[in-house]
Amino acid sequence: MKPIRLTRHAVEQCAERGATASEVCYAVEQGSREAAKQGRVLCRYNFPHNGLWQGNHYAIKQVEPVIKEEREEIIVITVYTFFF
Repeated sequence: MKPIRLTRHAVEQCAERGATASEVCYAVEQGSREAAKQGRVLCRYNFPHNGLWQGNHYAIKQVEPVIKEEREEIIVITVYTFFF
């Protein structure tokens, strides 16, 4: 697999939305994929969470990085997370 690089925006979104860089990379490598806007790809992976996020308990954390695949690397543009 190609190296995965997170943009500064993606790193900021990880911190704001409760994801780690390792979770993002795992979602890119192992998650499902679907087409996104502007020729990008949305990856999706559900992690067991069983913990608190913003004062509420959630069993699952869904991490959704949006990527652009280049010849030499995979660039993570942004990261979404959902807790349920």
